[in-house]
Amino acid sequence: MNGVEAFRYLQAEVTAWRHYLHENPELDYRLHDTARFIAEKLASFGIDHIETRIAETGIVALIEGKCAHGPTIALRADMDALPILERSKKLWSSRVSGTMHACGHDGHIAMLLGAAKYLTTTRSFKGTVALIFQPAEEDGLGGQRMVEAGIMDRFSISKVFGLHNVPGMEVGTFSICHGPIMAALDEFDLIVKGRGACG
Repeated sequence: MNGVEAFRYLQAEVTAWRHYLHENPELDYRLHDTARFIAEKLASFGIDHIETRIAETGIVALIEGKCAHGPTIALRADMDALPILERSKKLWSSRVSGTMHACGHDGHIAMLLGAAKYLTTTRSFKGTVALIFQPAEEDGLGGQRMVEAGIMDRFSISKVFGLHNVPGMEVGTFSICHGPIMAALDEFDLIVKGRGACG
């Protein structure tokens, strides 16, 4: 199998995970049910090394390739929702009033779980894949807290890859660049002074 066809068998299952997560959103570091769901799925795939409660509710799981000698590359997903009231009326709409996965982290989790299941099935790579499930991406410094908890050194992670869904991009395409991207959020105020004018 080549390209996306290699993963097609996971589509229905990954979609079901995403719908479940969308229905049950949690905020910042208070991701206890989300973390439990993820840890249970990872264990069901046959992953033995799963560490939970990193930076409160973060998770790191390790998948060794057929050849254990090689680098440890991390794949990362964020887990938290936003304090937003959902009005989409989808069958899988949020069941938690005032909380919604409006930024797509439910999709990020589901995609990383799908990758985890595929990688544990094949293990056709050298080294180790570390799966990072990060809390509090939305304004909570969850990534920084996980790094400060020592995950990079403890698991000998040499590189981290993550992605973000982008509505409007053609399905099946990716946008990528060299080096860091979307690594931080900055805020500023812009004040425009002047006289109004009528045509």
